[in-house]
Amino acid sequence: MLSAENDKSVIAELRRQGLIPVHVGLEQKKAGIKLRLPTFNAGKRKDVLFFTQEMSTLLNAGVPVDRALGITAELTTKAGFKSVVTDVMRLLKSGKTLADSLTAYPAYFSELYGNMVRAGEASGSLAPIFERLAEFERTRDDLRGYIISSMVYPGLLTAVGIASIFVLMNFVVPRFASIFTDPRMKIPTPTLLMLEASKIVQAYWLPTAVALVLAFGAFQAYIQTLAGRLWWDTTRLKIPLLGDALRKAETARFARAMGTLVASSVPLVQSIGISRGILNNVRIAGSLELVMQGVKRGEGIATPLQRAGQFPPLAAHLLTVGEETGNLDAMFHRMADIYENETRTSIRRFTSLFEPLIILVMGILVGTLILSLLLAITSINDVAV
Repeated sequence: MLSAENDKSVIAELRRQGLIPVHVGLEQKKAGIKLRLPTFNAGKRKDVLFFTQEMSTLLNAGVPVDRALGITAELTTKAGFKSVVTDVMRLLKSGKTLADSLTAYPAYFSELYGNMVRAGEASGSLAPIFERLAEFERTRDDLRGYIISSMVYPGLLTAVGIASIFVLMNFVVPRFASIFTDPRMKIPTPTLLMLEASKIVQAYWLPTAVALVLAFGAFQAYIQTLAGRLWWDTTRLKIPLLGDALRKAETARFARAMGTLVASSVPLVQSIGISRGILNNVRIAGSLELVMQGVKRGEGIATPLQRAGQFPPLAAHLLTVGEETGNLDAMFHRMADIYENETRTSIRRFTSLFEPLIILVMGILVGTLILSLLLAITSINDVAV
């Protein structure tokens, strides 16, 4: 598949790659949205960031491309990625372009990456292109790392709280239950409820755990489908505080990719198509189809983006200024900076409310259990004579 303005551009690109086009037609899509599930793990992202930074440094120092690849392969410590870089160098020496050599490994080098390098080869400015790519990969990795690290503590807190309640109900409470076997003992109502809950946990915790695992597996299978992923991404955007943070994160990701592509003279329509492919939310990614159609009609990008209704209002105003001043690439980068900062602020706001809420809920539950045990202990003296 190739992203281009028309059939002639696709044919020209295929011929440039040494291919003979037999038929060129439009890709068949459902509801204008193409589902692309993320396959990029953290290790691969780190490898690509290291590769890009090394290539940027070497090319800016005047080292030839093949020699720069050889040095980077020598510096790479991971055997798997070392073989990838070595094979890229082999493909390059066999006559392929650097862009085609890199995109032979789509698990590492995305469509955006390949098009950026292709633009750099066409303009003879590979060193600045790798410098922009290094900045793009670094900022994207920083934002992703911040979001993940911010959510680790609330997730850990929730898991520890649930585990604590399970241990109390499944192991601690049953030991106290043997004390209240005397039929003459008057058991307080909170303690009685706690004992019944403990019996239920002991009897059904394994079937419940299996049911939850199966439900989670079914949910994962459902969101792998186009309809399921669309529903899930739409629902996440409606979650208070968290949905706002996710929308801003996607806006920052889109703006950073667009700024990098437009600055490298990649056509606007093609840039939108490539940037759409790196978004994680298919609802937002699907709205970019309307933006592309508006750009093709000559409406610019700001008006169609505002009409799509999936991006914050400030984004369209910033792009309007960028179009009027002719600095669209700089405005995209400015927009990315703004929404990366706002994403961090939104995540901090979410965690600052979520963490005390989890602590409060778990404190109430654990406190209720302990209070029930204390009431039961103090009622031991109330045995009927």
